[in-house]
Amino acid sequence: MRQELGYKEKSGQLTKFGQWYADRVQDTQYRDAPWCDMFLAWAANKAGLSDYVGEFAWTPSHAAWFIQQNAWSRQPEPGALVFFDWRGGKSYKGIDHVGVVERVEGKKIHTIEANVDRVWLKRKTRDTDKVVGYGLPRMVKGNLERLDEIRSTERPFVAPPRSETGQGSPLDVLGTPPALLAAMVLMTIVLSLRVTGRRRGSHRRLSWLPLRSSRGPVPPAGPRVPSPRNPLAQPPANGKPPAPANGKAAASASGKAPAPARARPRDKAPVPAGSPARAPERPTAPKRRKPYDAG
Repeated sequence: MRQELGYKEKSGQLTKFGQWYADRVQDTQYRDAPWCDMFLAWAANKAGLSDYVGEFAWTPSHAAWFIQQNAWSRQPEPGALVFFDWRGGKSYKGIDHVGVVERVEGKKIHTIEANVDRVWLKRKTRDTDKVVGYGLPRMVKGNLERLDEIRSTERPFVAPPRSETGQGSPLDVLGTPPALLAAMVLMTIVLSLRVTGRRRGSHRRLSWLPLRSSRGPVPPAGPRVPSPRNPLAQPPANGKPPAPANGKAAASASGKAPAPARARPRDKAPVPAGSPARAPERPTAPKRRKPYDAG
């Protein structure tokens, strides 16, 4: 870097640093672009420090990269990249210029900057009132080394080898995406049919769908209970009422009231001729037993 001190851009703002960066990113517009940051990218590449310094042409993007790498500071130190905002702002979005800190003396910083005084690569002594912040390559390096150490302790996942001789089960197809998609389509059709039936007010249930009831399963139909008027009567097999068995039933069937039945006289034993008439027997009261009679 110090060997390039005193370098001056050519006419048309052409520099070897811009040419190098344009070839690296395959974009010719950087050949005559402001080259303060492209000089730092060129120097870092020559020193093998691109991973810690970065390679940028636009200074706000370069500062944002240091912020993302958790390598941004407000304190100057040798080797840090210093970012300036000539309007005195403190946001990285307003950065105009960048250089590298060579040494720090009190509130003054000594830097090496490119594209200074419009054409030169030279040393400068700056106040810190225009400084937005400092990018620290050493912190980027430390973060990357810790990350590499963490990654080195990780064991990569190695899938177990699959046997090519074994044959898969036919049920393996159920877990494939086409099978899952078909199941979702079928379920959508079934639900749409049920919802459509309810909206029309028919409340029909598909006969091939299982019915769910919170009251439990419906018990099977039991035997037919006989009529309470005639518990012993069995229902006819052909469904026709039986024929009347007596006159009462016939009369009730014809709509006429049955005739009252005559009282049947009590049967008496025959009395032989010439025998005296027997007096009717009088009921006798039971003999009262005296308390002193012996049993």
